[in-house]
Amino acid sequence: MNTHNLVIYELDELYKIFEEIKKDINFNFEKINKHELLKLNPNSKCLILTKNEIPGLDNQIIFNKFPVSIFKILEKINIEFIKKNFHEQSEILIGSYIFNINSREMSSTDNKLKLTEKEISSIIYLSKSKKPVKIQELQSNVWGYQSQLETHTVETHIYRLRKKISKVFKDESFILSKDDGYEVDKKK
Repeated sequence: MNTHNLVIYELDELYKIFEEIKKDINFNFEKINKHELLKLNPNSKCLILTKNEIPGLDNQIIFNKFPVSIFKILEKINIEFIKKNFHEQSEILIGSYIFNINSREMSSTDNKLKLTEKEISSIIYLSKSKKPVKIQELQSNVWGYQSQLETHTVETHIYRLRKKISKVFKDESFILSKDDGYEVDKKK
């Protein structure tokens, strides 16, 4: 399923070229006029290909130096789609915090906290659950422990993680300890 969408603005000749080669390109494209541009959502998930920078819109690819090879244009478009996907997949919003999986950081408006891979994995796993997660489930699905042996790895890990979050964000209740397991407060 093709999920890459390109909007072409003020580049009519390029649109015509894309129409001719559309079976050989790996993205959807459409041409818009000035009226349609004004209606475009500033947070739109598409890339915008234009001659001149459009203030207030993100995800723009500006081509204003011609002539340029169609292969260079396609290469630039594909690179921008890859960057966009990488960025979108790397950041997760949980409650009022942004988690960057690539840099392993938890951030709010004022603060940032470096996390380990297990800490990020634990928080993401907890946030996806609709009910509290039992220690054994975390052991199995985050740590990969299948044993029924008594271990306090998860409890110790969550305790230290809660302390780190409390110290940096002054948030004592982001990871909640319930009778039937742990959960993340997604409403904050």
